[in-house]
Amino acid sequence: MLTALTTDAAALELKASRRTILIGAMLAALGLGRKEAKASQAAHAIAMQGEPAWPPSFSVPSYANAAAPQGGQLTQGVLGTFDSLNPFIVRGLPAVNMRGYVVESLLARGYDEPFTLYGLLADSIETNTERTYVTFTIHPAARFSDGQKVTADDVVFSFNLLRDKGRPLFGIYYGKVAKAEAVDARTVRFDLTGADDRELPLILGLMPVLAKHAIDPAKFEDTSFDPLLGSGPYRVTAVRPGETVTFTRDPDYWGRDLSINRGLWNFAAIKFDYYRDGNTHFEAFKKGLYDVRVEVDPARWQTAYDFPALRDGNVVKEELPYGLPKGMQGLVFNTRRAIFADVRVREAILELFDFEWINHNYFFDLYARTASYFDGCELSAHGEPMSARERELLAPFPGVVRDDIAQGKWKPPVTDGSGRDRATLRRAFDLFAQAGYALNGTQLVHRASGKPFTFEILCTTREQERLALVFVRNLKRAGIDAQVRSIDATQFERRRINFDFDMMEYRWEQSLSPGNEQLFYWGSAAADQPGSRNYMGVKSKAADAMIAMMLKATDRADFVAATRALDRVLLSGFYVVPLYFPPKQWVARWTRIEHPLNTSLFGYLPETWWYKT
Repeated sequence: MLTALTTDAAALELKASRRTILIGAMLAALGLGRKEAKASQAAHAIAMQGEPAWPPSFSVPSYANAAAPQGGQLTQGVLGTFDSLNPFIVRGLPAVNMRGYVVESLLARGYDEPFTLYGLLADSIETNTERTYVTFTIHPAARFSDGQKVTADDVVFSFNLLRDKGRPLFGIYYGKVAKAEAVDARTVRFDLTGADDRELPLILGLMPVLAKHAIDPAKFEDTSFDPLLGSGPYRVTAVRPGETVTFTRDPDYWGRDLSINRGLWNFAAIKFDYYRDGNTHFEAFKKGLYDVRVEVDPARWQTAYDFPALRDGNVVKEELPYGLPKGMQGLVFNTRRAIFADVRVREAILELFDFEWINHNYFFDLYARTASYFDGCELSAHGEPMSARERELLAPFPGVVRDDIAQGKWKPPVTDGSGRDRATLRRAFDLFAQAGYALNGTQLVHRASGKPFTFEILCTTREQERLALVFVRNLKRAGIDAQVRSIDATQFERRRINFDFDMMEYRWEQSLSPGNEQLFYWGSAAADQPGSRNYMGVKSKAADAMIAMMLKATDRADFVAATRALDRVLLSGFYVVPLYFPPKQWVARWTRIEHPLNTSLFGYLPETWWYKT
């Protein structure tokens, strides 16, 4: 939820255009040209694949309680800071949850399906089988919080503003649109001719809709503590810069009776308090200063929750299931740095990470090791031999996937857990030798230049620093002089966004329907875009082609094949040292806050919780 520094909007638009051309060329090479479009009827919802689970007559989301009490305040604790209330621009660190709470989109996500959207600001959506256009009809009751109607002009204004002056991903996504037009006051149509992207109608459905009458485009890119005017269920009513943001429910919220909103937005007020330090953050929860805590530290989860409020039953710990891919959390190699340009070097460093020792000594063996960019679901290539369809997709890119990864036999190195495993050290030295490195005494040096192997691990939290220091000890056994540099969140974000690091820790979240965001994560064009999440600098024609196939797939089998093929390409590049993930969501809450019995496919959803009366 951190943002980026300013980039050139015109350059982003040009790169997005080039991305469209590149994707189109790759699809043509794969025999996936456009077919003749067929008309379709307006619908209440749209699914990426298949049909929406809920019919037009559905009354309440399956993960919400329509009878939930209304009122009270939810206080949440956020680790970090903020210097802006605009989450849609590159500059600044935005406060959390402006999107959804204050600024709405045309459609809203159904959280019990991989990727299905239901009517919100738009009460209907129309597209054709090939998705070469999409039309949204604005709900007649839709209003901004100042009472003015939401119109098609607002939608077109938002589209143009975000494409030209918003974060880079907007330029990548919206640059594929051939034309956006307001057909009438309530109808907006997007011409997607040539985009060859079946996800694009859904991406546009999730576009934030801003009030044209309340925004000066010339000042949009400037950080500000003036909240955006939205149409959502809450307004920002109090701000202490860097410390607190309070949202108050709009009593005149236009969409409170929509089916997709029933059982949601139950609190009269929601307050977000920011903490700079992890220990202070946890101590504040123990004292009841905020209500709900998602725990990410298994050691703390195992040992630190024995405090009076929990023993007295005022706080409960819960392990909530969730069905999403577990994402890729890893120590990221910046391959723009010459020292990490050789894949053998990156694999050698992976050999030196002792997960078994770390998991046992720091994490009570509660973590599972990450072995895929889509771990824990059918999209993962881990343990699965390459299918005939995957081989067909990857045929134009011989040698891009390693044999053991193609066969489904590769997994991250397993050590003896001693912290001094000799087998992994030997394998690392073999790889370093192949890449031109050798020991000179106790120091690893490049044989040709004599330069020592040294790099910096950038950190911003104590947890990151602790992990980095443990890893540095293992690296030292191989003669590597790795330094740990800890900086504050603002500096860290600036350096991360501008790819100014050697190695850092990062986590890419994934869904069961990965799509356009994969261009932002691993696409070649994104590698040179400050503010993108292609932090490692992947530039792979094979990865680009597999993402294009994911966007073009019309059935689940083709989609799974393309995603697994992408997984294999990324794994073969050894762009990260894969870390770990919790098998469930660890959530603690004060019992004054309650939640529905059913947990969504996406896990816990605070917007469905309520204050106990």
